[in-house]
Amino acid sequence: MLLAEDDRAIRHALERALTLEGYRVTAVADGVEALAQAHRTPPDVLVLDVMMPGIDGLQVCRVLRAEGDRTPILMLTALVETQDRIAGLDAGADDYVVKPFDVEEVFARLRALLRRTGPVGAGAGTPAGVPKPPPAPEGQVEAAGLRMDAQARRAWRGARELELTRTEFELLELLVRNAGIVLDHSTIYDRIWGYDFGPGSKNLAVYVGYLRRKLDEPGAPQLIHTVRGVGYVLREN
Repeated sequence: MLLAEDDRAIRHALERALTLEGYRVTAVADGVEALAQAHRTPPDVLVLDVMMPGIDGLQVCRVLRAEGDRTPILMLTALVETQDRIAGLDAGADDYVVKPFDVEEVFARLRALLRRTGPVGAGAGTPAGVPKPPPAPEGQVEAAGLRMDAQARRAWRGARELELTRTEFELLELLVRNAGIVLDHSTIYDRIWGYDFGPGSKNLAVYVGYLRRKLDEPGAPQLIHTVRGVGYVLREN
């Protein structure tokens, strides 16, 4: 794991907590060091502070994604506005934690990222004693019994292939890539439609309804859950 945080106290405390949790951590103080270390020894997961001197966390994220690096990235941010969170996701981050944070939330977010993506780099990012799952085939993503091939634009629940429209596919892919994480309405609107239609819009609810009808099976758990007043999350229970 690679941790980049310019606040010395936070960096040391988080490095110590992660190490005790079973992660092997390389901690650096700024974005320049983070990029150099990521290129030198690719980690399994990155934890990046947004606000760092020189090259900030968003820039680090953009550079790595532009290079084709798909290593999971968790952002640490003191910025709480929706547009700030969207900026992080648009830069290529997979998830974020808002400061001040509970370290248990950081652990939970990291576990979710590693479950969804599997090991990516050569560094260690899985707690000791936990077997690493085999990575999904290139271009594919899996979660909650769903499998998606982004390049072929095909999706399956178990062995059953799903017939999805373009918007349905993109919405499901967003939920699958963020399985276990609640995505708020504004983030989903921005990522799928490029515009937040506002709290009065029923557009998202309509498409979630379409997806549920195509995903749901008799006797099988519902996969897309509504978090009232917030948004939606994909999980098996």
